[in-house]
Formats: sequence, C-alpha cells, structure tokens
Amino acid sequence: MLSIGELLANTLSGDQNLREDAANQLEQAQQTNYPAYVTMLTRELRNEHAAPYIRNAAGLAIKNSLVSSEAARRNEIAQRWITMDEATRQQVKQEVLMTLDAADQRVTTTAAQVICAISAIELPVGQWTDLMKHLLENITTTDKDSLKISTLITIGFVCEAIPSEILAAQSGAILTAVVSGARKEEPNQEVRKAAINALYNALEFIRENFEREGERNYIMQVVCEATQSSDVNVQVAAFECLVRIMQIYYDKMRFYMEKALFGLTVLGMKHEDERVALQAVEFWSTVCDEELELMTEAVEAQESGEQPDRLSHNFAKAALPEILPVLLWLLTKQDEDADEDDWNVSMAAGTCLSLLAQCVEDAVVAPVIPFVENHIRHSDWRFREAAVMAFGSILEGPEHKLLANLVNQALPVLIEMMRDPSPQVKDTTAWTLGRVSELLIECIKPDIHLNPLITALVFGLKDSPRIVSNCCWALMSLSDQYGGKETPASTYPLSPYFEGIVTALLETTERPTNESNARTSSYECISILVQGAALDSYPTIQKLTITIIDRLDSTIQAQNQIIGTDERMAHSELQSNLCSVLTSIIRKLRSEVVPFADRIMTTLLSLFSTATKHSTTLEDGFLAVGAITTAVEGDFVRYLEAFAPFLYAALSNHEEYQLCSIAVGLIGDICRALQEQSLPYCDTFMNVLLQNLQSPVLNRNVKPAILSCFGDIALAISGRFEVYLEVVMMVLAQASTMRASEGTSYDMIDYVIALREGILEAYVGIVQGLKTGEKAELLLRYIEQIFNFLNMTWNDHEKTEMIIRSMIGLIGDLAEAFQSGQLQQWFQSEFVSQVLKEGRNNRSLPNGTREVSRWAREMVKRASHIKH
Repeated sequence: MLSIGELLANTLSGDQNLREDAANQLEQAQQTNYPAYVTMLTRELRNEHAAPYIRNAAGLAIKNSLVSSEAARRNEIAQRWITMDEATRQQVKQEVLMTLDAADQRVTTTAAQVICAISAIELPVGQWTDLMKHLLENITTTDKDSLKISTLITIGFVCEAIPSEILAAQSGAILTAVVSGARKEEPNQEVRKAAINALYNALEFIRENFEREGERNYIMQVVCEATQSSDVNVQVAAFECLVRIMQIYYDKMRFYMEKALFGLTVLGMKHEDERVALQAVEFWSTVCDEELELMTEAVEAQESGEQPDRLSHNFAKAALPEILPVLLWLLTKQDEDADEDDWNVSMAAGTCLSLLAQCVEDAVVAPVIPFVENHIRHSDWRFREAAVMAFGSILEGPEHKLLANLVNQALPVLIEMMRDPSPQVKDTTAWTLGRVSELLIECIKPDIHLNPLITALVFGLKDSPRIVSNCCWALMSLSDQYGGKETPASTYPLSPYFEGIVTALLETTERPTNESNARTSSYECISILVQGAALDSYPTIQKLTITIIDRLDSTIQAQNQIIGTDERMAHSELQSNLCSVLTSIIRKLRSEVVPFADRIMTTLLSLFSTATKHSTTLEDGFLAVGAITTAVEGDFVRYLEAFAPFLYAALSNHEEYQLCSIAVGLIGDICRALQEQSLPYCDTFMNVLLQNLQSPVLNRNVKPAILSCFGDIALAISGRFEVYLEVVMMVLAQASTMRASEGTSYDMIDYVIALREGILEAYVGIVQGLKTGEKAELLLRYIEQIFNFLNMTWNDHEKTEMIIRSMIGLIGDLAEAFQSGQLQQWFQSEFVSQVLKEGRNNRSLPNGTREVSRWAREMVKRASHIKH
C-alpha cells in the first residue's frame, strides 16, 4: 500500500496510468471514510519533512473536497463537513492554521485557501467564531514577516468569499490588523502589499467604519501613502484599492479628490511602469462609470417628478483639463507587437476617453479636435492611430449638431485611411467608421459618402482578421441604421450594394480559420444584412439560401473526418454560424421560404442526428426550426414526426438548460403554427413540461418559459385544454407564491419578474383558449386565485412594462369571457381600476399598451353593466 505522500506524488506524475490510479485511490478513500481522508491529508500538509509540492497537493485535495461550483453538490459537501465529529474538525482547523507558519509560500497560500473553504461552510452557520481572533493574533504578536504575509493573504481570501454581513461584526478588528500592515511605517513591502490586498477584499463590509470620518480619513491616508511606496507592486495594489473605493464609496470622495486623489491619479497615469498607469487610468474610468450611472438616475428621477437619491460631484468635468491631455498622450503609447487580447495603457486610455466623452458631453470636443487635426497625417503610425482613436472615442456624448460638421470633414479622410500602410491604423479606422455608422448615420450622405465608404469596408474584408471583424461591425451598423424596419421597404440605401457586400462576405467566410473571430463576424454580418434588407434584395437572399444550405450539408458530410477537440469546436462553431444565417433568412422571407422548406428541414434533421448532446449547434438549429414553424404554419405537421425525437431529447437534457429552454419555446412555436393539429402531441408535451417543472437539476430560469408554454398550448387547442386545466392551475398557484423579499439578490428579483411574466402569459392563453372553445365557465372556480395573483403582483414594487400590459390584457380577456356580471365584484376591486388607469395615463408605456388598456376598460364596463 502506497503512503499518502506517494499517492499525492503520483497524481502529479507524467504517466497517465499512475495519475489515474492515484486519483481513483484518493477518491475511494474520500468516499469510504471522509474524516480519515481529510485527517491524513492535513497531516501531510503540516508535515515539514515532506516536499513542498507534496504538501501543496495535500492542501489542494482538502480544498477541492470542500468546494463545488454546483449548488446541490455544495450543500452535500457542507453537510458532510458539518456532521463530521467535532474533534476531527478542530484538529484539521488547528493544523491548517499552524501551516500558515510554513517556510514555503506556495504551501502557506494553499493553507490559506483551505481555511477560506472551511470558513465559507462554518461561519454562515455560526461556527469557527474565533477564526478571526486567531488570525489577528498572528499579525499583532509575531515578528515573522512570512507569517504576517500568509495571515493577511488568508484574511483577504476569507473577506472575498464570505458575505459581508457575516463578518461585519468583526470589521473593526479586521480593519485594525489590515491597516497596521499597510502603513508606510511597515518596513517590509511584501507585508504592506498583502495588507493592501486584504483591505481591497474587506472594503465591502467596513461600511460602518467608512461612515465614521476619523476612521475613513485614516484608511484613505494609508492607501494614498501606499501609492507613493518605493515598491511598484505596492503602488499597483494601492491604486487597485482606490478604484474599488471609488466604486463603493463615491459619495464620500469629494474631500479626498480635492486634497489628494486628483493629483495622485494624474501622476499615476504618467508612471513609467504600465501596471501603475493602467490602474490610475482605471480610476478615472470608474469615476466616469459612476457619474454616468448618476446621470441616468437623475433623468429617471426627473421623469418621475422626484429628487434623485444621490448627486453627482462632477469629478470628471472638474478634472477634464488635467486628465484629457494625459489620456491623449497615452493613446500614442501603443505596443506594435501587442496581442489583441493584451490590455495595454493605450487601450485603457481609449476606453477612458470614450467614457469621459459621455460624461462631460460637449466639453470634450474643443480640446480633442486640435490633437486629431495635428496628428492625423503624422509620419509616425502611432500618432495617426491615436488621432483616429481619439476621434472615434468622442462620438458618443456630445450633441450631434456639434459633431456633424466635424464628421462631414473627417469622413473622406477616414475612408482614405482604410488604405493606410499600418495595420493598426486601418483597424482603428474601421472601428471609427463603425462608430460613425452607429451613432451619426445622418452624417453619411448616401449620394456622397456611401459608395466610397462601402468600397473601403469591402476592401478591408480582404485584410487581416482583426480588420475584417471591425469592417463587419461597420457594415452591420450601416444595416441596422438603414434597415431593420418591421415591414420591409421596397428599397433602401444599401440595395445597390447588397449583393456585392454579401458576395464579399461569403468569400471572407471561406478562410480556413476563425482567427480574431473574422469568420464568425462575417456570418453575423450576413445575418444582420439579411434582417435589414429591402424587398428589392429578396432575389439575392433567395440565392443565398441555397448557398447556406449547401454549406451546411457539406459540414454534415465532413463530420466523420473531424478529429481533435479544437477542430470539433471550430466545426461546431461553423455549423452554428450557418444555422444563424439560415434563421435570419427564414424570418426575413417568411412565406417566400416555403419552396425551400423541405430541403431546409431535411438538412436540419441530418444535422441533429450527427450533433453531440452538448453541442451549441443544436441550439442554433432549433432556432432555425422555430423560424420554419412560423413561416410554413400548419404545413409543419409534415415534419413533426421526424423532428419530435430530437425535440423530446432536448427537453430531457436538463444539464444543457439553454437548449432545454429553446426546446420549450419550440413547443410554443409548434402549437401556434399547427393550432388544433398539435392535439395528438399535447399529452406528451404536457407530461414532459410538468416533469421539467419538478426537476431538481434543471436551471430555474427555464421554468417561466414552461409556464408561458402552457398558455400557447391552451390557445392552440382551445376547449380541449380542459383535461389539463386542474393540474396547470395548481402549478400556477404554487408558482404565484414565489416572492422577492427585502435584500434579495438581483438575480432572484429578475427570476421572480420572469416567473410572473410566465404566469400571466399562461393565464392569458388559458382564458382566451377556453373562451374560444366555449368553456370559459370552467374558470369560475379559479377566479379568486387569478385575481389574488393580479392584486399581489400590482402591489409589488417590481413590475415591468410587459407585466403591466399582460395584467391589463388578462383583465380585458376575463371581462370579455364573462359579460353577464358574474365577475362584477372582482372588477370593482380598487387595484383593477388602478391597473387600467396606469395603462391609459402612463406616458412612458408604449402606445400598444395604452390601446390594450382602452379596450380592457371597455370590456370591464360591459361586464360590470356600468352605463356610459
């Protein structure tokens, strides 16, 4: 029998058989006797005679036995730990705490991770209450810098992982320990850096300390002094800390901006070490982010006739004369060999300038234009590229009237620069032309600019992958601005160029790789062009249909030749791209796609039979099927038997919840298309949907779509829905009890909103379906349930426009279904008149909602026998 050290060594072996055998033995030990397993690993972690890499592996094995990304598994793991005997748990915790004093930093960092994993289980249930006391003693009673560092790293990990309210009571003690390590008097800069990092992670739960001026002043003094440390790593950590402080405590920053931050950050932006400069630029990006959010809040408050809760200090506007020249200078600091995924100081400056323009609006234009004019013809590509980037970055924020003349002057120059010898200049020029197309389409005169602009962008499609992606984005922006109407026009400005652009894009997609997403961008661009096209481009779209089907067919035939994970992923991505284009074509052509429908469905069915269970291709293929159902309507019944097995498999694939959600939506599409012809399939549909609602594995976000789907089925089969009514109404009643309580997370609030939208759509479909089938009286026993839900939803703060519209529609449907006064007492409820009044008087609601409200009010009057 191998020792634990030998087993751990084997898990790191280059021999796959040894690795697998060791991993299996460890897994078996964990399953058979977890207390013995974790005790054995802890001893090895603590064993000072073992090699550091073995100790490290032991610590990681403990940590991995205590964490999981899956919620259900996390609960199991927590229960297993909590129910373990107290003596074993105490021994493990004591040994791991002692390991923080190890000589090897990798070992101490791993021990810190183990402490964090245990604390994430124990602290929320009121256990290990003396953890922080032990950690703080390490800092205050030791002269060993290595122990201080490992302890500060541990505090940082714990603060990051544990909800702030759990640690709030100990915030004062934590803050004292952390700040003492971060002070300028601390001689060891490694200790100082660890302390600043720990402070960063503690910022959320020291709110009470931050409210107290004295404590806040001291914290800010320590962090500001750290930006001037002789150690660059400490400076970087300090600026990161300032960024986070600005995010969380913007309202408290006025005094510190005036006294120190303003000057410190401008100096930081000029720092010779790019890491410091990046964080100083990020500080001003964060300021702009906060102030843009406050501008939005102020507009919303004004529209509601209220005072905003928070006011902007307009730091960005005050700092503009100081920070703008530095940002423009930083734009010229490009790295010629930079990888596109590398975040560098010139990229950060461009992002910050864009945010600054949105923040200060017109004030940014006058100081930037001289920089653009002076450098756009510069002999050094860096200055030409910086000039174009500066111009593109300020197009959002200032008034269009102020920019119009400048853009008119710049367009011919920018179009010409698409042939610049520098790839970087061409790349940024294509991006800037996309910005002009997206934000200032009125400046592009179809008779003057469009031909040279499109010629330049199509020419760019033959260039490097990065330039291709930006040219595609510019073409998509043009299509979005000129097309995209719900009812296609007979012609539009892109019509003369449509076929040429599509042909060029198809050539670009034939590149063998998808470097810089160039191929995906080209297919996405084709999709957007199709969506925006005018009627005179339909012949080109019909030809494109054949091309896309042929290409999809060839990928299916090549499926067996694909080997290797990367190749399979690339192949799957290509199939997804083709399916997306096909979906756009079908949605655009609608009934005109009918002649191609058989071939499309044959190809898609072949695709489904070759795609793997976890392939994203299935999702995009299913969306194409959904589009076909809408286009061919009742004729889809011819394909349903062949398609049904793939649909049921997707509905049962609970791990791939997005695919499952699309499949649920497809049931709705099929029922809407087939109407009563869907009846033979409804028993299976309903059984699968009800099973999915009960699944503990399926992501909860699929459940609102299932409820909505009940409404689609009811609408399709009208009175025949009677057989499902009782069970569905019970499900809707249960779903109605879900509420978002005070302090609930945003995710939970969004889920409850989605759930209510689904419930309302279900009720609307059921009421309309039973009314059509002349079986509305079946609803009388559920009227109280429906009106109680409506009342609760109306009195909740979280209501979307969709919820209000659906509520109004449902009230109108009920009134239309029961015209003989049976529901008069319900229609006289105060909330009903409030809902209908909101629909009529709220000017922020779309016209369609106001029309529905007028109709519903009329129905309620009739149903209540109220005389005009």
